[in-house]
Amino acid sequence: MKSNRASCFGITKSRWIVVMAIAVLWWNCAGLSVLAATQTQPKSSIQPYINRVIEQITEFTLDNGLQFIVLENHEAPVVSFVTYANVGGVDEPDGQTGVAHFLEHLAFKGTKKIGTTNYPAEAKELDKLDTIFAEIQQVQKSGDKTKLAQLTEQFVATQAAANKYVKQNKFGEIVDTAGGVDLNAATSADATSYFYSFPANKLELWMSLESERFLEPVFREFYQEKQVILEERRMRTDNSPIGKMIEEFLDIAYDIHPYKRPVIGYEGDIDALSRENVEKFFKTYYSPNNLTIAIAGDVYPDDVQKLAKTYFGRFKAQSQTQPSVVAKVEPPQSKTKEVTVTFPSQPWYLEGYHIPALSDPDYVVYEVIAQLLSSGRTSRLYKSLVEEQQLALSAQGFSGFPGDKYPNLMLVYALTSPGTSVDRLATALRAEIERLKTEAVAPEELEQVKTQLKAGLLRTLDSNMGMARVLAEYQAKTGSWRNIFEELKKLEAITPQDIQRVALKTFTEENRTIGKLLPPIYRANAS
Repeated sequence: MKSNRASCFGITKSRWIVVMAIAVLWWNCAGLSVLAATQTQPKSSIQPYINRVIEQITEFTLDNGLQFIVLENHEAPVVSFVTYANVGGVDEPDGQTGVAHFLEHLAFKGTKKIGTTNYPAEAKELDKLDTIFAEIQQVQKSGDKTKLAQLTEQFVATQAAANKYVKQNKFGEIVDTAGGVDLNAATSADATSYFYSFPANKLELWMSLESERFLEPVFREFYQEKQVILEERRMRTDNSPIGKMIEEFLDIAYDIHPYKRPVIGYEGDIDALSRENVEKFFKTYYSPNNLTIAIAGDVYPDDVQKLAKTYFGRFKAQSQTQPSVVAKVEPPQSKTKEVTVTFPSQPWYLEGYHIPALSDPDYVVYEVIAQLLSSGRTSRLYKSLVEEQQLALSAQGFSGFPGDKYPNLMLVYALTSPGTSVDRLATALRAEIERLKTEAVAPEELEQVKTQLKAGLLRTLDSNMGMARVLAEYQAKTGSWRNIFEELKKLEAITPQDIQRVALKTFTEENRTIGKLLPPIYRANAS
């Protein structure tokens, strides 16, 4: 079983007014037709659906602080589960970047009972491995090559001894055998989530497995997995033009906030991580009062609550109620920043602008702006840069980069067409951004964008899993899943004046960060 490795870059996609999707998908199998109907009916027509959805959601909190959200849907005998840990890359100690993502990998390695033939014997070898690793780190500093060779030989032998007790991928095997699907995980700058689906009659099995792996995890195969992660970094960052561009772009866009650091971690930090580092991070942030579990599908809330008390009630409460809030506040940017990355690649151009966090009242306005600029072939960037001027092969934009729990970036980027200079593309792209400041968006264009946002949400949340993930995220990030329903009101209330007001305060020269991805031999005088 492998967790979702692509997620390590942590790009937060927009949630787009969840209420519409939930209402339509949950209560009408003709989803899209209902959405289409709402375009001509009074806005209040969706309220009965909303009310029925709310009635089907149950929440409860165990004595130890662990929160559950249950959305009941008996249309099919399937249940989706999401365990949402409110901790991500921003919470990592300095010098230990990548530890949140590393822990995500290790969460699939099993427990004292799952994944081993003899845990007491295995544990002794794991402890020996940690001791030898610490010695290797010290000897590497001294430069004693003879001692290093001896320790390396001991390390390899001890690792082989530990591996004799390992039953690889046992956790995933149990899930597969019981009919589970889509066992996976994702780590972002803001959070880490674990998710899979089971047949409805396997509710108790899920309770047993999921509680066990976070109650008594064993971070076995630690050093082998470190090499997997290092290779992942080489593939997705060091040897990837876009990966390299994004890492350097974030590093210059932020001065002090940990959003500047890659979620996958820096190579040196990953290499130096110890099993003790991961265990300490786990004990600090995976307390029950920092976990939210969302369950959607063919279940009864009373059954869920009874089993949750039995299995998850075993977790001990801890004094901290939340991970420490990131204290570093990014200072306002005072001048344009720019970074150029040289890499064999078609030239890319990026612009980033600092915007407020998800909790800000204007955040939904930024999501509308992103959609306005880059909503497929009808978007302003595509029409202007790709179709009319033929300066770009593609052009996109989105908010919430690399997360949205804290003030973040709106990113706009484009891939140049052959023979087009990056500077010429930049001028044309910026002209479209300036239009938002100087011209009021036509009401009919704004309404089209709002409809697109709702339809997009329908496409992303047409499953129990989609619903569960959004419910858990909103509960953790905003304090209540009910805030989902407030976004519809915010979306409907946005006016052309709001777009212009937000654009004027955001898209300024001093708030701009520029990124250029150029091939080693680049003709700056291209057309």
